[in-house]
Amino acid sequence: MDFSFDKVADALYLKFSHEKVVNSDEIEEGIIVDYGESENIIGIEILNFSKRNINLNEIIYMSSEEIIPVIVQWQ
Repeated sequence: MDFSFDKVADALYLKFSHEKVVNSDEIEEGIIVDYGESENIIGIEILNFSKRNINLNEIIYMSSEEIIPVIVQWQ
């Protein structure tokens, strides 16, 4: 997993694959999941990251399927 943080936009992007984004879905306000051609999760964008109670040290060790319920819960 790679991740990047845009301090100006206060957005964290978690990247699981270099595959091209085919579809995106906002699963909760400010949480966008990007999907590849085979419908697998290739990235997750978290807007207003600093205002959410998300522990980055904890989620970097999780798979994409494990992260989504956790970040939705931490809102």
